[in-house]
Amino acid sequence: MLSQRIVVSAPRLIRRNFGIAAPMMQAAAVDPIQQLFVDKIREYKSQSSGGKLTLPPEIQAEKKRELEKLAKQYGGDEGADMTAFPKFSFPDPKIEVNPLESTSK
Repeated sequence: MLSQRIVVSAPRLIRRNFGIAAPMMQAAAVDPIQQLFVDKIREYKSQSSGGKLTLPPEIQAEKKRELEKLAKQYGGDEGADMTAFPKFSFPDPKIEVNPLESTSK
């Protein structure tokens, strides 16, 4: 009885498990576009300095011009870092206490 159940259910179990395990058994087929993207990222990362990606000189010059234009447009001082988040300061207002009103009623 038990051997008959094994014979009947074994092909179904093998088919089910093969469908799940087949992709794991195969060597990972890599998409060529994805592999090119990963290779380019690794190339840029190897050329980078200080953990930042390096930009070509013409793009750096264009970036500098755009930041100068933004500084003029939005009132930034020369040499101000327009890419930094602004720092806000909210001082507590001074409250004047009227001595006549402070007496209890």
